Amino acid sequence: MGEYTCSTEQIAHAIRTYDGVRRKKEIGAMVRDLHIDSQAVIASFGEDAAVIKNGSDALLLAADGIWSKLMDADPYWAGYCAVLVNIHDIAAMGGRPLAMVDVFSLSDDRIKNLVIQGMHEASRQFGVPIVGGHLHPDAPYSVIDIAILGIAPIDSLIYSNTASAGDKVLIAIDLNGRVHPSCFLNWDSATLRTAEEVRGQIGVMQEIGTRKLVTAGKDISNPGIIGSLGMLLEVSGKGADIYLDKIPHPDLEEHKISFEHWLRMYPGMGFVLTAREECVDTITGLFDKHGMTACTIGTVNDSGELRIIHNDSSAIVFDFSKNGGVMHLGTYP
Repeated sequence: MGEYTCSTEQIAHAIRTYDGVRRKKEIGAMVRDLHIDSQAVIASFGEDAAVIKNGSDALLLAADGIWSKLMDADPYWAGYCAVLVNIHDIAAMGGRPLAMVDVFSLSDDRIKNLVIQGMHEASRQFGVPIVGGHLHPDAPYSVIDIAILGIAPIDSLIYSNTASAGDKVLIAIDLNGRVHPSCFLNWDSATLRTAEEVRGQIGVMQEIGTRKLVTAGKDISNPGIIGSLGMLLEVSGKGADIYLDKIPHPDLEEHKISFEHWLRMYPGMGFVLTAREECVDTITGLFDKHGMTACTIGTVNDSGELRIIHNDSSAIVFDFSKNGGVMHLGTYP
């Protein structure tokens, strides 16, 4: 994927200390305080969406909020991303997104109009309606949060906690994009695509789930490529060796970013997957048909460590037994 100079130790440190990773560490404590067993709930914390049994189908329920930094930088893009990240959560589970509701705290009418425009555009583009929610019209700040409902056959679900030693680690990303003008840590491909194209990209995950082509999967979110993989490995209780030169990336010089920067970016349309070797070619072919680059970047193992390798050097990004990983979930009741 092109030549570049990088230090594995420097990249490991940059990923561990990146805000997109560090902000996830509070999740574990909240899980331990909130978790309650329910026979209807098949999966919950640690997955991109909660899985609730509904006959032979599963209802998928997720929620996501947007960093205040992004709201300050570009309210339109914040509204668009609020929809985008939720749709990705359902897609990552192999599900079909059905509808969304929002909670909007508002302090400025100008911000309101731009956020709503962004939400409406993303909702229209992906074909997932916003059907209700709640408005705080006189808040001292402006924040947008969205919850989403999806559906999938129970036997077609893609979980995060089911990776196995020996699985190949794949990354699938739409490289046909740009560094977003308002947020240098966001890679934007979705706004440059037609509605048909983005719906096709989301649909690949549904096909992968139906055909049972992967052992585990997760959307690439704010922790970036390596951080999101760390979340998957953490809940699977596994480790992995990742080869940095195998990670797909755009022309770094053209976009004026470093490889380290790319690894921390939210990639717009991207997934990290684990799969048996015999399924890799089929998976990469499906993504290729929809304009996404997918390739193998490493292998899952039983080490409990996420290690990155480049040329003759290597570094441990996460040792899940020592530093708690990304979410610090550990074990919960």
